[in-house]
Amino acid sequence: MTTGTIRAGMGGWTFQPWEGTFYPDDLPKKRQLEFASRQVPTIEVNGTYYGSQKPATYAKWASEAPDGFVFSLKGNRFVTNRKVLSEASESLEKFLGSGISEIGEKLGPLVWQFAPTKKFDPEDFEGFLKLLPHERDGVPLRHVLEVRNETFCTPEFPQLVRKYGAAVCYAHHNTYPEIADVTGDFVYARLQRGEDDIPTAYPPDELDGWAKRARLWAAGGQPGDLPLMDPAFTPETKPRDVFVYFIHEGKIRAPHAARAFMERAG
Repeated sequence: MTTGTIRAGMGGWTFQPWEGTFYPDDLPKKRQLEFASRQVPTIEVNGTYYGSQKPATYAKWASEAPDGFVFSLKGNRFVTNRKVLSEASESLEKFLGSGISEIGEKLGPLVWQFAPTKKFDPEDFEGFLKLLPHERDGVPLRHVLEVRNETFCTPEFPQLVRKYGAAVCYAHHNTYPEIADVTGDFVYARLQRGEDDIPTAYPPDELDGWAKRARLWAAGGQPGDLPLMDPAFTPETKPRDVFVYFIHEGKIRAPHAARAFMERAG
């Protein structure tokens, strides 16, 4: 059976507690991305949420990572932190024009993160979805919506996102809503309940469970044990790429979690 590609990673590659735990003691800081990108197949970049990078920086990242590696980028906060989302076109163009296409085939999904105070307004969000382009400088773009307010827990939200082919970020989080509806041609999950006193952030049996769900997503299915807002809809059974990030809590162990997950996901 044909399946999509499963990739797991962590948030960023610069984190002091990883020095000596994940990174070798004698590894220079300037070689951390080179090392990290050969230990996990993907990394979610959070720095792009706070500020723009230069084209040369994106090109440097791409050059240091091996073939097949994928960077997921957080979209800039000025795009999503606004009252009227359909008015984000200028900020969106600034972010898309900052040089992200320099990453080329190593460019993964763009993650649009919304504040916990941002509530679901169908007209507002459709206006935003209409702004999102499918390519930039010939590089295909994929979009993820990461929402953090309970008002999104309605069938109307995944139905709207599905209409535009974007993905809803599934968040395994202690307070954010869990929305596991498949809406696009890929799946994006952030596993955020890890613990630093567990060597792999999540216990081995839980990693087994997440790897099993990832394989189901990759084969075109939808796990029956995760919360669905639109359970009446069955997504088309087709291969989907799957991106899983161990992030937020248990960050010290996140790289180890990603590696342990990949061993299980196959």
